[in-house]
Amino acid sequence: MQKYEVLKEDKTRPVKMWTKGVPVEDIAKTQLLQTAELPFIFKHIAVMPDVHLGRGSTIGSVIPTTGAVIPAAVGVDIGCGMMAVQLSLTAQDLPEDLMPLRLAIEKAVPHGSTPGNKKYDKGSWHNPPPIVQAYWQQLLPGFEKLTSKYPRFLKANSLHHLGTLGSGNHFIEVCLDETDQVWIMLHSGSRGIGHAIGQYFSELAQKEMKKYFIDTYLPNNDLAYFAEGTEYCRDYLEAVHWAQEFARLNREIMMHNTIAALRQVIDVPFTTHLQTINCHHNYVQKEQHFGKNVFVTRKGAVSAREGELGIIPGSMGAKSYIVRGLGNTESFHSCSHGAGRVMSRAEAKRRFTVADQMQATAHVECRKDAEVIDEIPMAYKDIDAVMQAQQELVEIRHQLRQVVCVKG
Repeated sequence: MQKYEVLKEDKTRPVKMWTKGVPVEDIAKTQLLQTAELPFIFKHIAVMPDVHLGRGSTIGSVIPTTGAVIPAAVGVDIGCGMMAVQLSLTAQDLPEDLMPLRLAIEKAVPHGSTPGNKKYDKGSWHNPPPIVQAYWQQLLPGFEKLTSKYPRFLKANSLHHLGTLGSGNHFIEVCLDETDQVWIMLHSGSRGIGHAIGQYFSELAQKEMKKYFIDTYLPNNDLAYFAEGTEYCRDYLEAVHWAQEFARLNREIMMHNTIAALRQVIDVPFTTHLQTINCHHNYVQKEQHFGKNVFVTRKGAVSAREGELGIIPGSMGAKSYIVRGLGNTESFHSCSHGAGRVMSRAEAKRRFTVADQMQATAHVECRKDAEVIDEIPMAYKDIDAVMQAQQELVEIRHQLRQVVCVKG
């Protein structure tokens, strides 16, 4: 039985939506149809149950294209994604008071930000430690090639952001699965350098559209694109693939330092990486679908090929899932990247109080202050409904519940 709904207008490609039982904003549907108007959309757009309004195109969508790439569809947090590691520890190995554990993680991993003050940004390394310097060597050749042509990126925060969390919905969590096994799960991307790359090439694509009078045919200026084979398209893809690697290594460093923080607090010897997943959910790459090699942009979506493991986090204080892909061809082998917001950050801060935040996260050792109200669980969709809507995309392998959460 077909589990998706189809949205379509006369001049658009079909939009296939795995959203049954999950609310979808009308403005998000409009945005999806605008993207589906583009002539280089391949087959259809696949929409995940966590879909919501985004810049240019909706978050929670899979956009396959032939002959063109849309920088704003990839977004500015290039390579943003998740990493999860299963440890040999169980719930009984954790200390009764979890605050020292949270504080140790916060000390080990720079987090948050100090806007407009890069020199003393609290979310940056002031003196990058040896592990960061070592990982940077893997990224340095690509960075030098990128900045030799685009020296503007020398000013972006790169080395000093490698191995740092950021802010917003980025987090580090200690979780327990259905058997009380301990997992570490974290969420972050390519930080300042990825943002700079995404922003610059999105603006450059818009300038190119105006230069050739293509902008008047675009349903939305943020859908500006680069044609495959052009110089800027090649430069963008090279830069975006470098940023995706930055994001992957960024998560590896944070995981290493988080595990080190646990060892400082927990006396019990333990082993790590019994299971390990490190996956992007904001990225673009070439893939084979329906017999053709196409660009696939996942803007808030995870690859879910048959047997492939992925991570679907709930909101702060809700459940999260380790899943295995079912290889659904109609979804371009994809699933959701989380629960998905139901309101903006500003609206969440207007609607809820610190008392609401404290009640919603009473079972989690985390910050409970005005700065994190925008991440309150009620600002997100029901993760159970989201999982129910994508049963033909993934199967659940583990259900996780947070006991410690670090936010930027």
